[in-house]
Amino acid sequence: MASTTIRLENMFFRAYHGYYEAERKMGNEFYLDVSIRMDKTNSYEDDIDKTINYEEVYQICQEEMKATKWLLETVVDLILKRIQNKWKHANHAKVTLRKVGPQLGGKIDFATVEMEF
Repeated sequence: MASTTIRLENMFFRAYHGYYEAERKMGNEFYLDVSIRMDKTNSYEDDIDKTINYEEVYQICQEEMKATKWLLETVVDLILKRIQNKWKHANHAKVTLRKVGPQLGGKIDFATVEMEF
């Protein structure tokens, strides 16, 4: 069966997630990717309710990025669950969250957490 994929890539957020108090106080830069797949839409109907509204996807991401959490896994899981609950016709989604330059004692570009259903 044919499918359609909606993606938002490299969404940038300044957020305050982290296990350590300093991370939650100073914040960090994050990049977020979301990919959602569904059975092919009837695009000839030109009806946004039959697809995934990526403006609403962005709003979900923005809301979850604003709510400080200790673990990146928690943020990713909450986004994924909201997508799954909102768009029942989505049959696959993947959320990838990258924390820029985690302070681990060496040069690291990103710490990444990825989940999918």
